[in-house]
Amino acid sequence: MNFVDYVKISVKSGDGGRGCVSFRREKYVPRGGPNGGDGGRGGHIIFKATDELNTLIDLRYHREYHAQRGQHGMGKKMHGKDGEDLVIPVPVGTIIKDAAAETVIVDLDKHGMETVIAKGGRGGLGNSHFATSVRQAPRFAQPGESGVEKQLILELKLFADIGLIGLPNAGKSTLLSVISSARPKIAEYPFTTLAPVLGVVKMADYRSFIVADIPGLIEGAHRGVGLGFQFLRHVERTALLLHLVDVSEMAQGDPIKNFENINRELELFSPDLMKKPQAAAGTKTDIAGNREKLNMMERYCKDKGIDFFPVSAVTAGGIDQLLLYLASKLEHMKGKKKSL
Repeated sequence: MNFVDYVKISVKSGDGGRGCVSFRREKYVPRGGPNGGDGGRGGHIIFKATDELNTLIDLRYHREYHAQRGQHGMGKKMHGKDGEDLVIPVPVGTIIKDAAAETVIVDLDKHGMETVIAKGGRGGLGNSHFATSVRQAPRFAQPGESGVEKQLILELKLFADIGLIGLPNAGKSTLLSVISSARPKIAEYPFTTLAPVLGVVKMADYRSFIVADIPGLIEGAHRGVGLGFQFLRHVERTALLLHLVDVSEMAQGDPIKNFENINRELELFSPDLMKKPQAAAGTKTDIAGNREKLNMMERYCKDKGIDFFPVSAVTAGGIDQLLLYLASKLEHMKGKKKSL
């Protein structure tokens, strides 16, 4: 299934049914009077969050949604049936925005959470409502109100405990494939991963947490360079950022500069991202050579107060220590949050 996290759609709630103009007609009842029924309410447009979906792909191919209109009123004071509400399921973490104003309408961040985005039009009143002592036979009724039409933007922001960030080919996908059952595409060329991938890490002591492989960021990502701009939004949902840095002798550039460039992109995209807890992992230590880059990165993190772990996804070196740290860190953060 393709991963889709941004779509534009149009919705329209149902029109209200019109009221009925009718008069009582019965034998031996010469002055029956008006008995027109009311029109039914139009159907609402409702969005509902569900854990059963993880992409907005269904909405990409179905861009227009119309709720059912209300039934018209009838004689004998019979009211029209309300139009059926249209419930549109979306993944948990979907943000709904008004496309014109670009303002957030609602953030559906819990399973089962639902919201009425467009209310159906009210049904019109029948002529029985307009009879008075001086106007005993009204020959008019109300039309139903029109439904509400809106242009919407839907953005999906994934929920994950740990977000893996770093330059392309830093080893994020390889690490995720080792620590979880996720199987992201892995290759030697940049931008192998074209969409975020989630993996569940299960510890031996039954603790578990979710890790998201965020597609490779590069300098200028906050302006739309590369793939970063598309997926930086997913970093906002994570509790902790694990920055992967290639410290092998084959890595291009200065690992410290690479680390700082990625953090600069995060800050330019949203200053709040830099407030998130962050740890670092030096990857590909099995081919670190003279370990010059590894030692350089280790000293830098120590000076900055950043927890650092040298790891190798190929030999599994340092993986257990890293996972124990992540599990304990998340547990501590959740306990701290509950005490506030």
